[in-house]
Amino acid sequence: MNGLGSLEINLKIPDLWQQEAVRSLNQGFDVVVDAPTGAGKTYIFELLVEKGLRRQAVFTVPTRALANDILIEWRARGWDVGIATGDVAENLEAPVVVATLETQRSRFLERKGPGLLVVDEYQMLADQIRGVSYELAIAMTPEDTQLLLLSGSVGNPGDLVEWLNRIGRRAALVSHRHRPVPLEEIHLDSLNERVPSSIRGFWPRLIARALMADLGPILVFAPQRKAAEKIARHIAGALPIIDPLVLSREQKSMAGNRLEKMIKSRIAFHHSGLSYQQRAGVVEPLAKAGQLRVVVATTGLAAGINFSMRSVLVTDNEYTSGQMQYLIRPDELLQMFGRAGRRGLDEIGYVLVAPDRPRLSESRPLVVRRPPTLEWPSLLAVMQAAADREEDPFPAALDLMRRLYTAVTPTLGVERSLETGGMPCGLRIDALRARHARPLVVEMLDSHGVWVQRPELEPMDLDHVLRRVGQHWRPILSSPDGLANLGRGSICRLSEGTEKVYGRQFIIAVDVADREGSFRLTKTVRRMLRSMPDWNTVGPTREWAEPEIRRWLPDVISELTGGGRLFDLSDRSGRLVARISFGHVEMPAYRDEHGCGLLDPPDRKAYPVECQHCSELPDCENQLSPRSSPASAWMRLRLIDRLGRPTRRGAIFSFFHHGEGLAVAAALEDEDYPIEDLAFDLANLRAGHRFEEFARTSARLANACRACYGEATFEGYLIRGLPTHYGDGAAEVLAEVGASGLNRELFSDVLRPGDLERARLEWWSLLRHITHAPDFDWERWCSLKDQATRLLKAYAAPMEAIRPPNLTVAQSKRISHRLWVR
Repeated sequence: MNGLGSLEINLKIPDLWQQEAVRSLNQGFDVVVDAPTGAGKTYIFELLVEKGLRRQAVFTVPTRALANDILIEWRARGWDVGIATGDVAENLEAPVVVATLETQRSRFLERKGPGLLVVDEYQMLADQIRGVSYELAIAMTPEDTQLLLLSGSVGNPGDLVEWLNRIGRRAALVSHRHRPVPLEEIHLDSLNERVPSSIRGFWPRLIARALMADLGPILVFAPQRKAAEKIARHIAGALPIIDPLVLSREQKSMAGNRLEKMIKSRIAFHHSGLSYQQRAGVVEPLAKAGQLRVVVATTGLAAGINFSMRSVLVTDNEYTSGQMQYLIRPDELLQMFGRAGRRGLDEIGYVLVAPDRPRLSESRPLVVRRPPTLEWPSLLAVMQAAADREEDPFPAALDLMRRLYTAVTPTLGVERSLETGGMPCGLRIDALRARHARPLVVEMLDSHGVWVQRPELEPMDLDHVLRRVGQHWRPILSSPDGLANLGRGSICRLSEGTEKVYGRQFIIAVDVADREGSFRLTKTVRRMLRSMPDWNTVGPTREWAEPEIRRWLPDVISELTGGGRLFDLSDRSGRLVARISFGHVEMPAYRDEHGCGLLDPPDRKAYPVECQHCSELPDCENQLSPRSSPASAWMRLRLIDRLGRPTRRGAIFSFFHHGEGLAVAAALEDEDYPIEDLAFDLANLRAGHRFEEFARTSARLANACRACYGEATFEGYLIRGLPTHYGDGAAEVLAEVGASGLNRELFSDVLRPGDLERARLEWWSLLRHITHAPDFDWERWCSLKDQATRLLKAYAAPMEAIRPPNLTVAQSKRISHRLWVR
């Protein structure tokens, strides 16, 4: 078998398009390869290695799991290969290093790089979170480092070539759209196979029909982990076990009881809740060897799957990631459907379609556009380097931004200030200039004729409200016009003498003929009273004595008159007339320092002194936008000073990715936060939501963040004051596991062994990142670096690339997955 395998590799002849890519690279070009999944894009790189590399090559992939898979495969060929994935850094001087792209950032900032940088799945440029890192890494790649970009799901590869040429590189496109294994769509409900009634359940019956039609093995994508397990469990329980799959002792120890029982029926699930050993040591090797009849994987893990099967079925149009629901994009469908068809085994790959589920026609390549955010840490690192050279930091950042993947350079927020140079305000950030030049201070003429700063509107009694009449202030109720749109009844004068006060009057009742002292309520009053509680029985013939009316009238007068108060009640020729006062009614007005409420006072714009004679005032007020920009956000977060130089907080932030550096800097600024506690609490930074029920003390890191940033939200960096992937509780769980060993009672439907394993690896990755981060003259930063080093020595046993157990003789035989039932 091994001899034949070697012979097969030696006889493999590259296709013309693969030869073209190698030829272009040998001629010094950067190469963008556009070819379908399974066409052999990676083989281009393998050809270069087999012919001999003159300088180091770094092959980057989106996930650690893929990096480990490739490492195992290439080391098995006898290659000298290293790996750099954050949690693992091994043999970094090797001729070939498999890595995640983010690990190369520090080299590029120092303008150093390998001879060849391969970016596999470069459509990650469009990723909302990691895309900015991909973009800036490619933009910062040194001139003497060649680029090889690989993808099968990009709709505009020519735009990438144009970008590389625009920033001064020489790039060529190699495109090959023919799939080595063509795809065919099959509607499962149109198959003629009759599924026995003993097989029950929607998905088991559909899968059974596909297997009876000899369409297995089948890769099924489900929207979330629970759904993946449920579908796999139902299929395993419904289908007959004809040829059970027996695991070796080593495979059993990796799989665990639950997965082992399912694999016995040649069914498995594959998601992030599985441990790395379960995924890479058991499920994936058996799937690649064709031993599994059905694998049900989560949609969110589709990019991390490194195996193909004859058929692919997507069970939903949505998927869950974290606590969010997302629609599956057409390019994600293309990537999933691309896993159908095994080169060398299948002549055709099948896309299976269930009723109202995604179809092949709905998949298409992604038109890659840059994400809306910028990679702040790298820009600040560039600005810090400029400041160290005693140069202006902002032009250095703009120079780098002009190399980004866009025809129009994103706005940094200092462009106008760089054009005009220094101004009297001393502000260098355009949004701050715009806000400063706005007449945010508006002055009003107060009740004594003095111009003062206008306060906020507040409710004031009409007795104290004045309005402007000509050149004088007058009480608003001193004129009938002051009662416009206020209350019911006719306008009347309430005061005698020179001080006029107006209100309203209302006829309440009329006397009853021949019955002295008796009154009947007017029709209007009766109608209004009947709409009030306890008054709905007031009839038209009821008679009232004046004292009775005086007793209850004050309680209902506000409802009767639209908010007024009873001023007096008098008998006017047999009519009881109420006069109503409105002086207590509130109206929004500006209160001056004399206690008067001013209605619509004269106002004027009051610009800051330094703006009043500045030539830039019209542009600052009318042209510049006060909306947030990257530069203004950095000022708000205190990452830079007024001259654009990174602050201590900004320098620490620049050492990290995304918003993690913001949390580290905030915690270091809390002098009462013990470094020993902080180093453990860092486990929360990438933990997500799955550990929240275990949170106790590590929330101090979140408190430190919110003390510095409040509830600020900046896309890609902070959500309500916390880094985007922050989650309390991971530090407590890892401490418990470290102290007492793994406790199975920790696990639930939400938290699985794979989550714990990933949290541990992310924590180690952060500690290792801190250990190798630049030195900085701050005692607490130095202490954190020392503590990170100690913790790594004490706790970290980095996960080496797992070599899957050798397949048994039975597992090495090719089997048929056709389902034969009576």
